[in-house]
Amino acid sequence: MLNPFSKVDISFDDFRLSARKRLPKLLFEYIDGAASDGSGEAENRKIIRHFRLKTKALINVEQRSLNHKVFRIPTKLPVGIAPMGMVQMAGVGADEEFAKFASKYEIPVGVSTAASMSLEKYAEYSRGYAWFQLYYMADKAELEKLLNRILMAGYKTLIFTVDVPEIGFRPNEIRNGLKVPFKFGPKQIFDFALHPAWSLKTLMNGAPKFGNFTDTNSFNRGASRAGADWDFLRYLRDHWPNKLVIKGVLNTDDAINMKGIGVDGIYVSNHGGRQLASAPHPIEMLPKIRKALGHDVHIFYDSGLRNGEDLIKAYALGANFAFMGRPWSLAYAANNQDGIENYIDYLCKEISVAMAMIGRTKIEEICFDDIYFK
Repeated sequence: MLNPFSKVDISFDDFRLSARKRLPKLLFEYIDGAASDGSGEAENRKIIRHFRLKTKALINVEQRSLNHKVFRIPTKLPVGIAPMGMVQMAGVGADEEFAKFASKYEIPVGVSTAASMSLEKYAEYSRGYAWFQLYYMADKAELEKLLNRILMAGYKTLIFTVDVPEIGFRPNEIRNGLKVPFKFGPKQIFDFALHPAWSLKTLMNGAPKFGNFTDTNSFNRGASRAGADWDFLRYLRDHWPNKLVIKGVLNTDDAINMKGIGVDGIYVSNHGGRQLASAPHPIEMLPKIRKALGHDVHIFYDSGLRNGEDLIKAYALGANFAFMGRPWSLAYAANNQDGIENYIDYLCKEISVAMAMIGRTKIEEICFDDIYFK
């Protein structure tokens, strides 16, 4: 029987607080953290809040739909799951549940090279809604083996992440001694002991690890990827036959050049503020990149989105499709599968209300006329 006095998470802040209580400190701060002093992510959030939606009265909006499309493929929600490495840190089974929710709502789920479940299982559990996210690989032979493996698993979209030439400077990870694979010292053991709900379940199922590699040394999370260049992108375009999306773009000239090389999508993102605190704010770059590219290239967006109104703003500023990262992990950390369902329910209600207030009945109707900066 449901306890009428039990707390129900109904907003991003609720989920974040519940996750903070449940997760060991080093894991919560990994998921929630950002580069340097965190100002990049905080300021991007502030700018998103300062955008206003234009309300319109006396428009019949009784019949509203949250269905949308991505690369002309119908979806049941206007938001996808951004690629995130090692999401099992949020809790045992996170990867499986993300893939299953992608299948249920027919939305894309990003599969990080550093995922804690194999790309084949992601493809299976998501019923083909998984997009693989690739980091730069200098070894062309190993790269081609991986690309063939991705194709064999049935992936139709590849995301190439370009904003990690070096892993961002994240002080909290250094202070907390976070290393993958996990290295346990007295500090970490004490931290885990204070959070038994996470620790006992993880102990029974094994520590999170890289699911795409049998040898833990075959993927180095902290390795330099500074060798990535335009020739590599051309090579990748020539060797990948399906949709190619470039993630981590915050420069209009870069976006124009990528369009010229023939990519199918530009993914505007600052990696959730985890790479460079002083980088351009992605929410400001989104309309600039849209203006520079026109409507011939799909533009995707993540970074700083927390609720339904945020999603509406991303669409108004030029996104073809929006993704979230942190909120999914924090919702799962807060209450496993129920946490994600509650978060989706919260998002849907807020999106629907916002659409009614601005006089829109479909996601594709949302446009720049629906927004202004206060």
